[in-house]
Amino acid sequence: MPGLIHPDDLRAVKERVRIDEVVAEQVTLRPGGVGSFKGLCPFHDERTPSFTVRPAVGRWHCFGCGEGGDAIEFVRRIDGTTFTEAVERLAERAGVQLRYVDDGGRPGKRPAGAQGAGQRQRLLEAHRAAEAFYAEQLEQPGPAETARRFLAERGFSREAAARFGVGFAPAGGEALLRHLRAAGFTEEELTTSGLAGQGQRGLYDRFRGRLVWPIRDVSGHTVAFGARRLFDDDRIDAKYLNSPETPVYKKSQALYGLDLAKRDIARTKQVVVVEGYTDVMACHLAGVTTAVATCGTAFGEEHARIVQRMLGDAAGSAEVVFTFDGDAAGQKAALRAFELEERFTAQTYVAVEPSGQDPCDLRLSSGDAAVAALVAGRVPLFEFAIRSTISRFDLGSEAGRLAALDAAAPIVAGIRDSGLRQRYAVNLDRWTGFLDERFVLDRVRRHAGGRAGRSGRESRSAEPAPAPPPAPAVNDAVVQLERWVLASVLQAPWVVAEDFTGLAADTFSAPGHRAVHDAVTAAGGPLEAPQGPGWVEAVLQYADGPVAGLVQELAVAELPVTDEEGMERWGRSLVASLAGQAATRAVADAKRRLWSIDASAHPQEYQEASAELFRLEAARRAWQERAQGA
Repeated sequence: MPGLIHPDDLRAVKERVRIDEVVAEQVTLRPGGVGSFKGLCPFHDERTPSFTVRPAVGRWHCFGCGEGGDAIEFVRRIDGTTFTEAVERLAERAGVQLRYVDDGGRPGKRPAGAQGAGQRQRLLEAHRAAEAFYAEQLEQPGPAETARRFLAERGFSREAAARFGVGFAPAGGEALLRHLRAAGFTEEELTTSGLAGQGQRGLYDRFRGRLVWPIRDVSGHTVAFGARRLFDDDRIDAKYLNSPETPVYKKSQALYGLDLAKRDIARTKQVVVVEGYTDVMACHLAGVTTAVATCGTAFGEEHARIVQRMLGDAAGSAEVVFTFDGDAAGQKAALRAFELEERFTAQTYVAVEPSGQDPCDLRLSSGDAAVAALVAGRVPLFEFAIRSTISRFDLGSEAGRLAALDAAAPIVAGIRDSGLRQRYAVNLDRWTGFLDERFVLDRVRRHAGGRAGRSGRESRSAEPAPAPPPAPAVNDAVVQLERWVLASVLQAPWVVAEDFTGLAADTFSAPGHRAVHDAVTAAGGPLEAPQGPGWVEAVLQYADGPVAGLVQELAVAELPVTDEEGMERWGRSLVASLAGQAATRAVADAKRRLWSIDASAHPQEYQEASAELFRLEAARRAWQERAQGA
């Protein structure tokens, strides 16, 4: 409940947190105009950016799906947390010590229990304590020596282990439990976190006698662990054991190493997807700092969505490189990845070492340069998929060649770039040994015909914008002018404060715009607007339903100006133009009223109407002059 947090502390969190920094941990942002950033929306699939963040007002809004809000709402939506949990997470980030109050506003204690205190925060604290415990155990004498030897044999120093937070889980079965209980964690928290299991004799450490890697979310919070078998007497046969899914950990949304790789991914526009924890370590230590890996599950649609979001809208210039073992399992994994190829606007590649070594083994046998060369020698994913498919058939027989052609033709037909599709159709002729280019091209065209609904890469990189709403009854130019005036008063109230204050509600012809004007006025008007995010929040206090959504949208709308100075001139000109148009309408109404009065029958009324028309004409001329001189 929002009321549990002291209002002053809630205000401090909102003021201190930079929304662009919070969002940038989940979305690759690029400049989108004066004071704004744009990226791909994390809440719906899109290939051209419609997600806008404006730090000065502390708001984000997606013009594709219509969602929007402040930093708290972003964290709440992205992590599936409650309002209180989102505030607690941001408060920790901003260095704000939260105070809690009861429903009457009197000082109270932090609510007991994970849910009241913020379940996510407590689970993250438990994982942070477990990570520190495991890292300490790795340095102890005894069984941990086996874990250290395992790392050393794979070319990882103690410094490398510390860099990635690698640790050791003692074999006893309750060592971590005792440590976390002493730190104040409840049994419910330990089981909910996945750090402990529930057996017939009570709780036990989930990881025992294993080397452990902390799995972190994109923000760097440890949310789970992956554990490698070391001893023959381990009662669990699986080589790798991972944390179960919990409120803070979903395997389909986790990529090991993403917290370390995200900045270089955004900079280089490349992601390298490897198969395991040691492969990620090897790549990063070899200079391939964009490597990530899935956590005990195949690369799927959720992973693809996260990667696409990290790459941003770089389209054809971005790369996703998959590395797989050269065996049958690796080929199968590559073909699974190829099925997700449509999820990316980036080019997709595969890098397979000829002798079948993974990046960890390759670094150990041939050094760091070999790992970098492996990635540099990548080939298009669809080429690998074609060759892997063909290799399953006997090309020494006519029947085998025909079967290989029919199996590979759909892959060629699915290539989005028409030029590449033609080139690989010709290659398919050579690879299958048909030596009949026309026959192969015809076979590929048959499969392509069934895919007519699919768009090419060049068209997919420019996803059409959502259909516009029905046009209002008033002139579109007037509506756009009104929209820009309201966007200006929400984003930069100091620019238009004095002139806007003189605008009446009927200056705005669109009903929604009149409602936003009323909310701005009710919030005290731009002359009283506080600096920072507090201004839009104050306006939202007086906006309900669709009006609140319109305020959110206008608060981050991109404005056609290039700098702050231009913003001031443009803003003043806007308000003057809008006021001038309203004055022109008022002059027209006054003229009609004057013409309807019989001067001889009602001389006094006619004189008053004439005076009013004269006043309105003067006001219209004044606004026009201000608009021209702004």
